[in-house]
Amino acid sequence: MLQPTTVDIVKQITPAVAAEAETITRAFYTRMFRENPEVQAYFNAAHQHSGGQQRALAGAICAYFSNIDNLEQLTGAVELIAQKHCSLGIQPDHYPIVGKHLLAAIKEVMGDAVTPEVEAAVLDAYQVLAQVLIDREAAIYQQQRETPGGWNGYRDLVVERRVPESEVVTSFYLRSGDGRPLPDFAPGQYVTVRFDHPTTPTSPRNYSLSDRPGTGYFRISVKRERSLTEGAPSGLISNHLHDAVQEGEVVQVGPPCGEFTIEPPADARPMVLLAGGIGATPLMSMARHLSHHGAKWPVYFLHAARNSRVQAFASELRELGSRDNFHVHVRYDEPLADDLTEGRCDSMGRVDIEFLRNWTPYRDAEFYFCGPSPFMIEVHSALTELGVRPDRMHFEYFGPRQEIESKSPVIA
Repeated sequence: MLQPTTVDIVKQITPAVAAEAETITRAFYTRMFRENPEVQAYFNAAHQHSGGQQRALAGAICAYFSNIDNLEQLTGAVELIAQKHCSLGIQPDHYPIVGKHLLAAIKEVMGDAVTPEVEAAVLDAYQVLAQVLIDREAAIYQQQRETPGGWNGYRDLVVERRVPESEVVTSFYLRSGDGRPLPDFAPGQYVTVRFDHPTTPTSPRNYSLSDRPGTGYFRISVKRERSLTEGAPSGLISNHLHDAVQEGEVVQVGPPCGEFTIEPPADARPMVLLAGGIGATPLMSMARHLSHHGAKWPVYFLHAARNSRVQAFASELRELGSRDNFHVHVRYDEPLADDLTEGRCDSMGRVDIEFLRNWTPYRDAEFYFCGPSPFMIEVHSALTELGVRPDRMHFEYFGPRQEIESKSPVIA
């Protein structure tokens, strides 16, 4: 429970903290990795290099401080963070490390503005949030253990099959190697894959499960990530999976996690799944789950991709499109010369407001979307402009949500 003086002081310093939030988080990571290098294994080097991790933490700090007197607004954010922490194996004894370096970074950046009273309030606020997360993570860990076939930590799974999905995407079918069943999961969740990489220490990676629950296997579909800017690291684990992991090999895998899951509508309203590139993976799990259970309401699935060379799941999408109540559309923004004439796509162009207005039942549908940053920003902005309420927009974004929401129009 936050002390009233803590709430008052945090509200007073929020504008100053927000103005320096990214500077604070950069200083925080520098300090923590220098003084506690053992925690660096939990952080993705590519996200650190791009600044995405620093921006995400800055956004989380600003959201917490801004809602310090209305913590119910943070329920969704707490769940997202707790699920991510459990996917990586974060434990209660990690929280004092983070708290120490975060407070030190705030003092370093804000200087004399951090009086003893401010320092005490920030520490109080951090400890309350930390306990909320620790309690929720304990419940998730317990649920993982008690789910039939479930576990905590990592478990050896065997690569039963490798299936190329496109020039850049390969699916890996993972089965139990010890005869124990795999646990059920919610469509849209992910698992964590860990390797002792032969050349470079690296953090675990999260990959969405791309097939429906109940198959007896986990399927992850991995895009080979290449560096787009000089000096930035390529996808170390994605390239290792593509180049080195063959059928019959053992992979260390964490249990399913994640809060981006599908909620079948109670009133038979349409469901629209919008996928950009490899963002199709959680949405494929959702769509195949809905199809398997005979969805009685309209389901719209859009896959936006560059062209047929890189698009994954083309045959699975055609099969889904043949099902009752399913409407599937493939849209390329850089099609090959014969992609349209050969029927590999249904249209060409971006997923903009005009396309969404014309193709989706946007007035009453539930929207689920996932994809790269430009796709997510455009979709979120278009749906907002079309009047789709935030509670009808469900999305997974591997970065600060503010990058999406801040670029959407404000609709009175």
